[in-house]
Amino acid sequence: MAPFPQHLLDGYRTFTTQRLPTEQTRYRELSERGQSPAVMVVGCCDSRVSPEVIFDAGPGELFVVRNVANLVPVYAPDSGTHGVSAALEYAVNVLQVKHIVVLGHAQCGGIRAFIDKIKPLSPGDFIGRWMSMFIKPGEVVEQRDHETMLDFTVRIEKAAIFRSLENLLTFPFIRERVEKGAMDLHGAYFGVAEGSLFVLDQEAKEFHSAQE
Repeated sequence: MAPFPQHLLDGYRTFTTQRLPTEQTRYRELSERGQSPAVMVVGCCDSRVSPEVIFDAGPGELFVVRNVANLVPVYAPDSGTHGVSAALEYAVNVLQVKHIVVLGHAQCGGIRAFIDKIKPLSPGDFIGRWMSMFIKPGEVVEQRDHETMLDFTVRIEKAAIFRSLENLLTFPFIRERVEKGAMDLHGAYFGVAEGSLFVLDQEAKEFHSAQE
């Protein structure tokens, strides 16, 4: 059996000597009274897009679920196993988070595979089946006339955020809280190369720079 990755051990030692001493009290408090984050983030598992890093969050501040292309499925209380839905149920009904943020990003591999219809995206694999819920029956996703591939890709990356926000409202326990004003849903888009963040104005259906 291969040894545990050395760079992870080195990183942990750096954590124990630099970060942990300043946050030890916080960790002890969290272990004793449990977590109570106000914000849940649904993000992509892309290694370049860590919500805790992007939002400079400390331990216990964010409840995070990550998957390919930051997708939220529709509410489907059937016999299947639903990791994202289970995380949402726990965050909302147990932790009672006040905000859910869907965090999309540039250069998303899942979205690009979906657009290009390339491996590993195929009808029988896990990624293909996962990405299929991005499309409603009869819906066609294709490049528009005079639209560059870059613009097309960014449009679909942002469309995934809109679809996830739409699907969140199919969960009765989420819709109820949103309608009562007890919870807010948000969308955000991260530019990997520049480290830029764009926040969704849901009324205008446009993303605006967080620096504005």
